[in-house]
Amino acid sequence: MEIILAIVVGVLYAAGLYLLLRRSLLKFIIGIIFLSNATNLLVFIAAGIVPGNPPFIAEDLAAREIPDPLPQALVLTAVVIGVGIITYTLALKYKFFSLTGSDDLDELKKKD
Repeated sequence: MEIILAIVVGVLYAAGLYLLLRRSLLKFIIGIIFLSNATNLLVFIAAGIVPGNPPFIAEDLAAREIPDPLPQALVLTAVVIGVGIITYTLALKYKFFSLTGSDDLDELKKKD
C-alpha cells in the first residue's frame, strides 16, 4: 500500500513541476495544487499509515497501533494554507487577464 502511495506522490510532484514550467497562468495554478496535494500525501506516508484504529481506544492496544494525530494536524493546517495560496493566485490570474486579455505570461513582455 505504501509503495502505491509513494508512486502517486512522485507522479503528483512530477506533474506539478511540469505544470509550473508552462507559460499559462492557469496551468501554473494547477501545478501549485498538485504540489500541495503531493506534499500532504508525503507527510501522511512519512508518519506511517495505521488503518482502522480510532484515536480513542481500549487500554490493551499497543502504542504502535495508534495513529499519530500530529501529522493529521499538520496536513489540516497545510490544506488551509494551500487553499489561501490558491485563492490568492486565482485573484492574481483574474487581474492579469483583465489587464492583458490573455492567459499567456509572455504577454507581459509584449506590453512593455
